[in-house]
Amino acid sequence: MVFYGFHASHEQLPPSALLAAVTRAESSGFDGAMCSDHLAPWSVDQGESGYAWSWLGAALASTSFSLGVVTAPGQRYHPVMTAQAIGTLEEMFPGRFWAALGSGEAVNEHVTGDPWPPKDQRNARLAASVDVIRDLLAGEEVSRDDEIRVHRARVWSRPAVPPPLFGAAVTAETAAFVAGWADGLATVAQPPEVLEQVVAAYRDAGGRGQCVLQVHVALEDTEEQALDVVRRQWRHSAIAGSLWDIEQPEDFDELAGDPSDSDLRRGALVSDDPEALADRIAGLAAIGFDRVYLHGVDTDQVGFLRRAERSLLPALRRAS
Repeated sequence: MVFYGFHASHEQLPPSALLAAVTRAESSGFDGAMCSDHLAPWSVDQGESGYAWSWLGAALASTSFSLGVVTAPGQRYHPVMTAQAIGTLEEMFPGRFWAALGSGEAVNEHVTGDPWPPKDQRNARLAASVDVIRDLLAGEEVSRDDEIRVHRARVWSRPAVPPPLFGAAVTAETAAFVAGWADGLATVAQPPEVLEQVVAAYRDAGGRGQCVLQVHVALEDTEEQALDVVRRQWRHSAIAGSLWDIEQPEDFDELAGDPSDSDLRRGALVSDDPEALADRIAGLAAIGFDRVYLHGVDTDQVGFLRRAERSLLPALRRAS
């Protein structure tokens, strides 16, 4: 049976409202949750970006299911601090926390004033950060001076067993890279043929553990209403090319412009039919994903969770 979780988008709701949403998600029948870790939103209209690590402590204390985060050690976060945050959450809530580590996005990382490296350098920095985090969670003292500088660091409060560290990847090339160190793969919904390549690249490179998929959905009374939700809240997904080098929400807004309906449909699954939407989601899961986290892109999370509880989740259980 596929695990269906809830995605909490810090870019779209105040942290207090997002906390209420994740507790409602558990009572609505979701199997777990995950969240983003942004300093800035994707667009000015989204207008939020709470601190994920503070929120995760409150969310784990307010629920009983598992929670994960997609985060980027190496620039905005020194990996020693990431290791301490991971260790603290897992020590308090053993067996319920996981992290997916990625190479980052300029919209969050540029604030340090350090140059934004090209992808190959970001990958090297990520691999070094993963080594640091694993060694610290194992109780070792760490020093190094290469892609990451660390001086005699230790994490003193640690869990009995470190949590899984997934690799975040969007392309097949990055999926093959993270396979060398990750406990699982985390990616986002794309056309099925692209997702097949991503999963295959991870497995062919020796990738172990579970594969996790995040899916953006807009489920409304009509398709027109669903498209309007995506246009208002998730239109940056219509931008052609990489999003990782863009620095400001205003830049995303300018690049997105006024996308067509077909462009918007490439960024989210748009539907007015829960059964049809469930079939599409189940089809993506069947590519090779053990867990699927649903992100309702509307800021009305009460409405999304009501629809999920009444129709979408039951349809997904049947489709799976």
